[in-house]
Amino acid sequence: MGRRLDTWCDTTLSRRALLIKGGTALCGLPLLGLEGSGAGRRLTRFEAPPFGLGVSSGDPTNDGVVLWTRVLGAGMDPAELAQSRVDVTWEIADDERLSKVVKRGVATAAPEWGHSIHVEANGLDADRWYWYRFRAGDAFSSTGRTRTLPRAGQAATQLRFAFCSCQHYEQGLFTPYRHMSEEDLDLIFHLGDYIYEGPGAANRVRQHAGTELLTLDDYRKRYAQYRTDPDLQAAHAACPWFVTWDDHEVDNNYANAVSERDDPREIFLMRRAAAYQAYYENMPLRRSSMPQGPSMRLYRGFSYGTLSSFFVLDTRQYRSNQPCGDGRKAPCPEVFDPKATLLGPEQERWLFQQLDRSRTRWNMLPQQVMMARVDQTGGPEESYSMDQWSGYDADRTRVLEFLAKRRPSNPVVLTGDIHSNWVNDLKVDFRDRASPIVATELVGTSISSGGDGVDVQPRTPEILAENPFVKFYNSQRGYVSCELTPTSLSARYRIVDYVSRAGAPKRTRASFVVEDGKPGAVRV
Repeated sequence: MGRRLDTWCDTTLSRRALLIKGGTALCGLPLLGLEGSGAGRRLTRFEAPPFGLGVSSGDPTNDGVVLWTRVLGAGMDPAELAQSRVDVTWEIADDERLSKVVKRGVATAAPEWGHSIHVEANGLDADRWYWYRFRAGDAFSSTGRTRTLPRAGQAATQLRFAFCSCQHYEQGLFTPYRHMSEEDLDLIFHLGDYIYEGPGAANRVRQHAGTELLTLDDYRKRYAQYRTDPDLQAAHAACPWFVTWDDHEVDNNYANAVSERDDPREIFLMRRAAAYQAYYENMPLRRSSMPQGPSMRLYRGFSYGTLSSFFVLDTRQYRSNQPCGDGRKAPCPEVFDPKATLLGPEQERWLFQQLDRSRTRWNMLPQQVMMARVDQTGGPEESYSMDQWSGYDADRTRVLEFLAKRRPSNPVVLTGDIHSNWVNDLKVDFRDRASPIVATELVGTSISSGGDGVDVQPRTPEILAENPFVKFYNSQRGYVSCELTPTSLSARYRIVDYVSRAGAPKRTRASFVVEDGKPGAVRV
């Protein structure tokens, strides 16, 4: 979990680190609880609606869920808001009109945590839908819908979920989220790149506000800009989310304490601490994920009755630096270093223990970067992405050998990151066509990153011929919608033809089924 923020600031940051832009904005903040009261002026009236970032819920259990919102002081003096607290009433009801309230309470939106609210509402019935909203003074939020999970050991016959990643605000509209919100899903998984950290650029679909993100205030403003998107708000309000990050929530292709530009370690860790706090402030996460300085425990697991276990992974915070100088390269000796890791030793042990203990029919691994060993160059030459599992061959082999030997029931890897759709058979030995399939990997494209995209790229035939374990490849925008039952997993690759303008209709580009007890996806 790492050290507390105050201890880290006292012992880690050098004078040089404190001199970077806004360097004192993070250190000195106490780690306060997010519910209850505290000192300082309390606001009760607002010049504009304070819930402009919408509502969301996440990390449900069989008797509770996290409810999230963030209070903004639109029309107020920022200095006044920075010194003020806001008491926010929350309520959960059995019905959409919220006429049958079953839980109610008050939480305090504090400036130390960006006026965010994280309510851990407990004591709810298992396996059912609820509706919720917030009130501050005389202002009400929009209404969100959420649900609890079935109890452990409870028979569950169906789960509908979607997974997605990579929503670059400048490169396209978030139209896929509007379609996602209309699918009547039980859960949504976001697999990283919720924001992008770069400065605003001209002549794009829309423009980032501000320069490259470095400070807590920078990251807060960027999340606020993304969170104003109505399609994203609709998807958040439709059902609970499970989230994990990738690189752009902090810095492109960072690896543990190594930044893209090899900044001094203490300076980058300060930036990472700011980014992690802003991520927590803007996601529906539990206190168990509250950041402590530049560390934040995000990997976690849950089960959906007897139907499935989900093990949400973090392949960014604990990884070794990318080998071979990063990028797409022919394998260098460091690719095969047995000490190199994506997961880190502690997370890897946790994953293997959880998979060993799982007794559910399906075992899902929502994570960030592609696991399959995809050769990006045709012919006898080879090239692989050093930022993916292919840059960490020994770590990937350990995971796939564990799946082959311990045989957890129906393992499926859910992946984001690369702005394209893939379906891959996972094997211990990808070079051997006869090597048995040990799991299936479903890779989802981006929401908007990369712009409109294309259906078939010139390299598509070459990639498919070079990698016979790849069942499908497409590079349009969208998400993957899944239906899980005791007998099968159905995955529908939803795409839109454009995100450069509004109104793109949804299409199902391809559908695949994985049958119980038969690893490998079949196109239907």
